[in-house]
Amino acid sequence: MKSVLVIAYHFPPGGGPGVQRVLKHVTYLREAGWNPIVLTVENGDFPARDESLLAKIPSDVSVIRVPILEPYQLYRRFMGSKGTAIDVNVNKSASERKGWKEKLAEWIRATFFIPDARVAWLLTAVKKGLELVKDHDIQAIYSSSPPYTCALIARKIKQRTGLPWVAGFRDPWTEFLTTPDRWFLPAMIDKSLERSVFAEADLIECAWVGIIDDAIRKYPKLDRTKFRHVPNGFDASDFPSVAYVRNDRFTITYTGSMYGRRTPKAFLDALDMLAERGVIAPPDICVRFVGRFGDEVLTMLRASRFAPSIEIVGYVPHEESIGFVMSSEASLLIVDDAKESAEIVPGKVYEYLGIGRPIIALAPRNSAIEALLIETKAGLSASQSDVNGIAEILGMFFDRWKRGEQIMQPFAREIVKYERREAAHQLASMLNELQRP
Repeated sequence: MKSVLVIAYHFPPGGGPGVQRVLKHVTYLREAGWNPIVLTVENGDFPARDESLLAKIPSDVSVIRVPILEPYQLYRRFMGSKGTAIDVNVNKSASERKGWKEKLAEWIRATFFIPDARVAWLLTAVKKGLELVKDHDIQAIYSSSPPYTCALIARKIKQRTGLPWVAGFRDPWTEFLTTPDRWFLPAMIDKSLERSVFAEADLIECAWVGIIDDAIRKYPKLDRTKFRHVPNGFDASDFPSVAYVRNDRFTITYTGSMYGRRTPKAFLDALDMLAERGVIAPPDICVRFVGRFGDEVLTMLRASRFAPSIEIVGYVPHEESIGFVMSSEASLLIVDDAKESAEIVPGKVYEYLGIGRPIIALAPRNSAIEALLIETKAGLSASQSDVNGIAEILGMFFDRWKRGEQIMQPFAREIVKYERREAAHQLASMLNELQRP
């Protein structure tokens, strides 16, 4: 069996969708003839932790953890916050950063942490990666980004060894929603690094098509054939034994994080509209928000007239989060209210598909999410600016549930192709393609 060096910051005990993608690659690559050797962090400051995921790592997979100098302890001390999820606080737009401390912290982040705050991992990870190449007879490299530092580590190792390299991306790099507001010099350096990675990687694996389009838009001379779309997916083996039983109240569950330009405002406005029309009253419904939420989102939820119907649950282990959705009448998906969102397909969407509860999606018209829901017949979508459209979906789902009808009839044959195993096998095919005869 050939060995591949997998470079990933987000790996158990870290939690979240980025962890799920690389964890499932590691789990299923061996079925396709590749033995993963994982290089990850020893002391990562993850936005979320899920210790239960450690048990999901196959026992015979080698995981090597290397120390990293993390800046976020200093950030918390400077900001006077303890233990708060990093992404909820850091990834804010300029209009949301009000205090001088937030503005100064963002300037430091944008000026010195290029490509991201994990750049210091280069100091330890490259050396260890080169050792692993020799010790394990590594024949290929795979990096998982963000953080984009992982791609720089892989690039250094490729330059020193000549090994083929597949650079994986779950999000675009520069000019994206979470990109810091850099002034021209650090922005130029960041784009130079991005361009070099795209140029030097042998193949580039992208979780959604918009990442490919974004790269070609910025660098038209890139060879588009190097880019491959390997969508996220779901793993039914992760689903707990939870049987759906009709709830006394129409129950909708949202899972994940919410902050910045991702807010529940349009959804709450649609509920208000239905209440004013006499379609849904607060006692008729239960809305669960499971995950990590910014202060402005929590304020919004608590101020709603539907506050008595809203249940706010903190971050829970992955399997428990899935259980909440499985026991609901419908699942709720909200993407950032931004122009870039038309191409975004979060990993959570595929998990919702696999669970099979009807999906209410707040996403742009003609978006990739809308196309996926049309393809699978798994739910309906309306833009955040179309409050009436959101209200119509909610009202329709509620009415069908009240009458005891099936809310949606999904296409099982279209959904099954998004199993995580298939994505890992696609990655293995890319690695095989790069092997010398």
